[in-house]
Amino acid sequence: MHPAKGVYFALLRLGISLFFSLPWALAHATPLVDAATIAVVYPDLGEPFRSVFNKIIEGVEEQLNRRVNTHPVGPNSNMAELNGQLKHDGTRVVIALGRQGVKIASGLDRDISVVVGGVLSVPEADSHNLTGISLTPDPALLFTLLKKLLPSIKRVTVIYDPQNNAWLMKLAQDAAKAEGLELVAHEAPDLATAARGYETAFAEADSRLDAIWLPHDATTVDETTILPLVLKESWNRGVPVFSSSFLHVKKGALFALYPNNMELGRDLAKFALGVLEGKPRKRGVAPLREVYTAVNLRSASHIGLNIDSRQQRSFNFIFPEP
Repeated sequence: MHPAKGVYFALLRLGISLFFSLPWALAHATPLVDAATIAVVYPDLGEPFRSVFNKIIEGVEEQLNRRVNTHPVGPNSNMAELNGQLKHDGTRVVIALGRQGVKIASGLDRDISVVVGGVLSVPEADSHNLTGISLTPDPALLFTLLKKLLPSIKRVTVIYDPQNNAWLMKLAQDAAKAEGLELVAHEAPDLATAARGYETAFAEADSRLDAIWLPHDATTVDETTILPLVLKESWNRGVPVFSSSFLHVKKGALFALYPNNMELGRDLAKFALGVLEGKPRKRGVAPLREVYTAVNLRSASHIGLNIDSRQQRSFNFIFPEP
């Protein structure tokens, strides 16, 4: 056969194959998302919060590969007007960021689904009706890093307000068990109870075997009263303290996990796409898994932990800064 004829027949066979496979490919392709189908509602706040929300929105748009309609809201926002605008745009899913965004989104028409993000916690009663991602790092990630840095730790103590973090403690118990840790979780509905809980925890702690976890909790990790006392006791007794808050590392906590806002936005977009495709996730707010890591070398050295230059490269933030 002449070479030219061979090329001709090969191209013909390829064309026929593509023709018959095209309907299957179209049927199984990821559906295109109209630009207005997914919108973002977020609090109209100044810095540094504005930059956080902008980064999350940037992640949403990168995942969807298109711009989305955004709606900054405040305490006096007109719900009827927002509802009208969303329906006019053809919005089917709202990604609600921040506590104000979630509050506003909860009043939207029922035919608009809501995915929540950018909040530390959602009240237990509301969480069953919502889908989304918290700003609170997954305890499993915290405990894995703890064991990597300090393999001898056997027990973790946490003081928490059940109104804020009962949902998180359920996850934490399973995560601790998976790492061979005993989680001692004490409820504290007020500052006085929290203070007594920390006093007992430090008095009973063995610095070789015990660590204390500071969750995101306005009651039990009060920044002005509780936190300074906890960090002082940690330093004096050599008991490691790790945290769910980046700011605590600067103040003396050994390490913390904090949000990768761009990747959080990507994950929220995936949640929203799942809703559109009729594949919604399990109801409830999931802990954050897209995180950065921070470590305090001074606190590490104080308890005899040497984090060499190779290990330091695995952290996103090091304090004191080199």
